[in-house]
Amino acid sequence: MFNLNPDAMRQPQTPDSGKNLLRDGANVASVLHRLEQADGVQLIVPGMRGVTRTDLGNWETLEFSRDVPGSSAPWRFTAQSVSDGTLRALGVLVALFAVTGETLSPIGIEEPESALHPAAAGVLLDALRDASERRQVIVTSHSPDLLDRHDFSLAELRAVRSVRGETVIGPLDDAGAPALREQLYTPGELLRTDQLLPESTTEAAQ
Repeated sequence: MFNLNPDAMRQPQTPDSGKNLLRDGANVASVLHRLEQADGVQLIVPGMRGVTRTDLGNWETLEFSRDVPGSSAPWRFTAQSVSDGTLRALGVLVALFAVTGETLSPIGIEEPESALHPAAAGVLLDALRDASERRQVIVTSHSPDLLDRHDFSLAELRAVRSVRGETVIGPLDDAGAPALREQLYTPGELLRTDQLLPESTTEAAQ
């Protein structure tokens, strides 16, 4: 389960095996080095050419390269100069595609869209779905932008609501499910109007 922390990802770290990404993403440079690449960061962050691990004495950090108009070569800079959204996007991609032993274990990511430009939400969702072809991916989100597409199926979604101190999680209720099935609304539109509700909410409230 990952709750990626850009501040932790910015700090130079002592190299480790890179076998498992830490919950806060602090060892992302080691894991990225083991992966050799993190395809997709160029799409999520416009203008970004790539990212690699680089040495800082006995430490390691991330080095980003970015295309800049008027420059014959991409500019290079370390993680200290990168936005929270860019670091979180990289952390999500690394978490999704990092190997966890012989079997790809289920993973959970809390609010992967946090600090990410809304225009990149669609690319992020595509990456999540791509990874779900190989492993179980569980994502929690409060973002209507991430959910603003008509290609969601009911099987992909669970709604969460707190009712009298009890957390209720379930498929969409009898109002939201038909609206989504018939593509009358996106899940994001239902969330904006507070209509993305689990089917058992009414029972729990009684």
